Amino acid sequence: MTQLKNKFRSINNWLHLWLGLSSGIIVFIVSITGCIYVFQQEIQNTLEPWRFVKPQNAPFAPPGQLIDTAKTYVHAQTPTGITYEGKDGAAAVGFWMMNEGKREFEVVFMNPYTAEFIKKETPLAKGEFNFFRFILNGHRALWLPYTIGRPIVGSAVLIFVVLLITGLIMWWPKKWNKNSAKLSFKINAKSGFKRLNHDLHNALGFYVFLFALTIAITGLTWSFQWVDNGLYYLTSGGESKADHEHPHSDVSLKNIASTDTLSAIDRAFYLALQEQPKPERIYMSPSLRSEEESIKVILYKHKGKFYHHNEYFFDQYTLKKIKVEKYDEALFAEKVDMMKYDIHTGAIWGLPGKILAFFASLICASLPVTGFIIWIKKRSNKKKQKQSLSSHFN
Repeated sequence: MTQLKNKFRSINNWLHLWLGLSSGIIVFIVSITGCIYVFQQEIQNTLEPWRFVKPQNAPFAPPGQLIDTAKTYVHAQTPTGITYEGKDGAAAVGFWMMNEGKREFEVVFMNPYTAEFIKKETPLAKGEFNFFRFILNGHRALWLPYTIGRPIVGSAVLIFVVLLITGLIMWWPKKWNKNSAKLSFKINAKSGFKRLNHDLHNALGFYVFLFALTIAITGLTWSFQWVDNGLYYLTSGGESKADHEHPHSDVSLKNIASTDTLSAIDRAFYLALQEQPKPERIYMSPSLRSEEESIKVILYKHKGKFYHHNEYFFDQYTLKKIKVEKYDEALFAEKVDMMKYDIHTGAIWGLPGKILAFFASLICASLPVTGFIIWIKKRSNKKKQKQSLSSHFN
């Protein structure tokens, strides 16, 4: 039995070493960029005060008015999304366009009450540098084309999950006693660099284990569909995740005349607000690209969080509410699915959660570094021992 345990530990240690060396640089990049991106919204809000407006005791300008204003400042004429960021946030209308064969994105920020122009941004335009877009591209795809970079990142994070498990096995003392517990949990800064580095790798790796595993698994749901489906299967008790179905408008009713002076987009906007009068964030897709397409309005309950939202779908001809998806009425697995992004960034627990995600990501970034130093030190010691034996026999 002891021999079997030793064999298992030997294989586990070998896997931890070589999987760590093969994925370390990628895990470092993904972790450090994630660490930086955690506070993206807070940093942008501080450096770009134009994102805020003075709150007014007045209704928001309708989407159609925002679109009309935005169109005068952009080359593209078909908006892809409208966002209202609460009472004190600037509203935004986004446009995708092609420029010299390259896809670009333009966004116009306006006062949500008056539709007055505030600022135009082109974060993906040629020659434009957006720091957080750069960080996000590194986090998602290592600054490579997404078709190449995303599978590499996904594979490295999958290896990292294995490393967390093999690392926990290596950390686990062979015998639990007062001395082994002290060595396993304590970071000793007084016994030299070698011991400190070892403790930073082992103890911090243990402390961050659950947080790192959660961040890694939620991230993997965007890299691999089987992980996303598997998570839903586990949280639903064995149910398969259904494909999202976008309901269609009734084309047979398209010739019905409307005496309302408001456009269908504007009416859908106000109908959704009747259902949920005080959302902290509103998003809608204003472009009806086909006769069958319905109008979608998403209302968010919490500022800075995406999970708690209700989706309303309206027939573009009759404005009949044809589908409603409410967070409070969702199944547990569906709620977990909605929570993935906010769990991944720590936003689900507010600022304390983001701080926790920041330090967890920072520790994850340190693990390949401290692990590499441990390996280099051991390798150096083995070389010295061989040289010592060689000189002794010579």
